[in-house]
Amino acid sequence: MKQNSFKVASLGIQHVLAMYAGAVIVPLIIGGALKFSGQQLTYLVSIDILTSGIATILQVWQNRFFGIGLPIVLGCTFTAVGPIIAIGSQFGLGAIYGSIMMSGLIVILISKYFGKLIKFFPPVVTGSVVTIIGITLIPVAMNNIAGGQGSPDFGAISNISLAFGTLLVIIVINRFFKGFIRSISILLGILVGTIAASLMGKVNLAPVAQASWFHMVKPFYFATPTFELTPIITMTLVAIVSLVESSGVYFALSDITGRKLSESDLAKGYRAEGLASIIGALFNSFPYTTYSQNVGLVQLSGVKSKNVIYTTGSILILLGLVPKIGALTTVIPTPVLGGAMVAMFGMVIAYGIKMLSKVEFASQENLLIIACSVGMGLGVTAVPNLFSHMPDSVKILTNNGIVAGSLTAIFLNIIYNVRPFKKNQLKENNTQSAA
Repeated sequence: MKQNSFKVASLGIQHVLAMYAGAVIVPLIIGGALKFSGQQLTYLVSIDILTSGIATILQVWQNRFFGIGLPIVLGCTFTAVGPIIAIGSQFGLGAIYGSIMMSGLIVILISKYFGKLIKFFPPVVTGSVVTIIGITLIPVAMNNIAGGQGSPDFGAISNISLAFGTLLVIIVINRFFKGFIRSISILLGILVGTIAASLMGKVNLAPVAQASWFHMVKPFYFATPTFELTPIITMTLVAIVSLVESSGVYFALSDITGRKLSESDLAKGYRAEGLASIIGALFNSFPYTTYSQNVGLVQLSGVKSKNVIYTTGSILILLGLVPKIGALTTVIPTPVLGGAMVAMFGMVIAYGIKMLSKVEFASQENLLIIACSVGMGLGVTAVPNLFSHMPDSVKILTNNGIVAGSLTAIFLNIIYNVRPFKKNQLKENNTQSAA
């Protein structure tokens, strides 16, 4: 019995390690971009880890209302990073949490019908959206490589060396290692980069010494949610993209575990993600979605027990209640994070391109959808004042590159690929031919 408990605990810790880099890097990037203090950053990391644990347990706990009951681990989606930074910079912290809360509520409301709505979000749309999000994140990585905007040593050789040294470690690990070591290459690269930075005198351990050993969760720690239309549209689009990605994870795990999923199971899975996002908003954390790296771990280990995932969720909750552990991650120098960001944000773009690889590129219509949506998203990001003289009702949809690009993709997909429009187009073509 003891041996079995030890095995379950070991497998649970392995799942934590596989997702930990992704779980902590999101609050570090967002907190750094929004100029959080060391104390605020420590809290943000801790609450994110804790909420990841709660979200994981909500998903694996299958009941009448929510939870798909598969061995799934949840964490904050990388696709939310760019939108959260943009919303926080333009509308303030309250708007971040209001938009996360409303997007979670919308996910719960559409969960029963999302299977029918999915035709509006084929790979040509979701791939374009993810690609746009990745592209908008790259400037954040570049600024961090140089030391962070406003830093006195911006662009210093020491910063550039640390950043590219960290990136090199990540590349080497991915080239020469396999399995679990490769899966935590980001974490190992950051660790090596931080050790090198400490030898250069660039690591300050004061936040770790000052952090307490235990803290209680405080709802609305940073801000009370406020509700603005543009941020809500933005986060709802992010949530829908996450649901499409999660659907793929659900079916992958159903295949691995040999369990057939019903429409009710899928709806409960979506509902759990919506509920997790609402809890994230209440605790001033993030929206949560399935982590695909942990699916790979289930496949590699061959262990499909829900008890392992319950253990993972419990460990994450315990870690989130210990601020000293959260504070350890906040001492990572900005250039080290920047080097890791190049790999991670580049992977967001690469994943978007991978999603687009499922698209029929022989279709001129699909090429036009991708061209216009990515072009619009990148254009509005590069020239944010492009629509400054438009009415406020129009600027709601055009001031944000992710929203502008995403809505372009959705609109063009409806015109070109949704069936009623296709039928009308065929009739028109036939009429012209007959004439």
